Amino acid sequence: MTRPNILILMVDQLNGTLFPDGPADWLHAPNLKALAARSTRFANAYTGSPLCAPGRASFMSGQLPSRTGVYDNAAEFRSDIPTYAHHLRRAGYFTCLSGKMHFVGPDQLHGFEQRLTTDIYPADFGWTPDYRKPGERIDWWYHNMGSVTGAGVAEITNQMEYDDEVAHFAKMKIYDLARGKDERPWCLTVSFTHPHDPYVARKKYWDLYEDCEHLSPTVKPIPYEEQDKHSKRLFDANDWRNFNITEEDVSRSRRAYFANISYLDDKIGELLQVLEDTRQEAIVVFVSDHGDMLGERGLWFKMSFFEGSSRVPLMISAPGMAPGLVETPVSTIDLTPTLGQLAGVDMAEIAPWTDGEDISGLANGAERTSPVAVEYAAEGSNAPLVSLRYGKWKYNRCALDPDQLFDLEADPHELTNLADDPAHAGTLQSLKAKSEARWDLDRFDADVRASQARRWVVYEALRQGGYYPWDYQPLRDASERYMRNHMDLNILEESQRFPRGE
Repeated sequence: MTRPNILILMVDQLNGTLFPDGPADWLHAPNLKALAARSTRFANAYTGSPLCAPGRASFMSGQLPSRTGVYDNAAEFRSDIPTYAHHLRRAGYFTCLSGKMHFVGPDQLHGFEQRLTTDIYPADFGWTPDYRKPGERIDWWYHNMGSVTGAGVAEITNQMEYDDEVAHFAKMKIYDLARGKDERPWCLTVSFTHPHDPYVARKKYWDLYEDCEHLSPTVKPIPYEEQDKHSKRLFDANDWRNFNITEEDVSRSRRAYFANISYLDDKIGELLQVLEDTRQEAIVVFVSDHGDMLGERGLWFKMSFFEGSSRVPLMISAPGMAPGLVETPVSTIDLTPTLGQLAGVDMAEIAPWTDGEDISGLANGAERTSPVAVEYAAEGSNAPLVSLRYGKWKYNRCALDPDQLFDLEADPHELTNLADDPAHAGTLQSLKAKSEARWDLDRFDADVRASQARRWVVYEALRQGGYYPWDYQPLRDASERYMRNHMDLNILEESQRFPRGE
């Protein structure tokens, strides 16, 4: 069979509630709206874990953190875990990554044949939480509310510099793939760091949202004393007591966040235009690693199971998948088996050890009966948290906290915990049984603690004396670029031209 090319567009920390059916009408995102019109749109897609590294490892492997061991932003992603890049490459694909994937450990490829950029975040064990010290705040790398109080306008930032580079090298690669020097089908993953905080945007995008009606959260801040136990831990982890957050801070943060969605839209539009200009066809996937609370309930960033944090946009434009809205809950961990199905790649050998499932059939009316599972065991937690989305229900469990049960149809903002409501005792018991069948929380906790303890020892040891960084170094051989004296100028110019003869 002729295997399709695949373009995966990944963004960072994009709240899925802003994509009820593609981008919300009020977002200035013409390119994403055009992509939505030809895509299967999953309204209720969830991350495998609401944090960068564990969410991305789950997305790439189709496995939850309890299986991968990538519990947090400093846990090693083992080299022996197959990713979609391994599966596709094994089947004859050229696999390439431009941008962020937050791999931790000496393996910085995980099945990609080529990386075009380095990562934006460190690859070592320095960001390891410590369950032995509950409530500890590690100031030099924990989130704090400075991202909110510092929101505003800038023409260049650390993140803009990164994403400008990610887009540039991805465009150059799409052009190069068109030249036809490699007959293999390709899978190019382009992974941006926006709209992740800090909430700072270029003025041209900032100005788009001057009169935006969505600069205030729907759910006003809930007093600290009235927050659930995990939310209190997140407030503390984010150092909230040392910041005075004003309504203007909130408005500016949300405005910059929306502006950065428009910034990304321009970047994605450039990539899709190059794809069209070079007459290449590809399956296109658009997804985020997790969401952002954006001030709802007074919460920011991610690290919780609330919809703003755990729900993500997901759109797939592929032959055989009918454009339209799918409301069945799905997960980013479903993408690896789905990509395998769309590319005609047999993943049977790894299927028993994969948590995700093929969702391509949902576009054409197939049904899904299994719940969507989410895990969290990183900073801001003192023990693992697990969640199930099943139909209209969401059930959250942690050994340290009271159970949570939400009816998302009747209560989309998750304001009423039904876990203690006698009228819903049957639903609670059913979901609790499903959760207990899936997770042994005591074992999960022990595994996380063992991993953390090992990493603290290794990190401190490796920072003594000579230090060899694991951060990816992009390989660029200048002697093979453009025109050099071991090349025939005539052949070079002709081979690098596309299209030819026009």
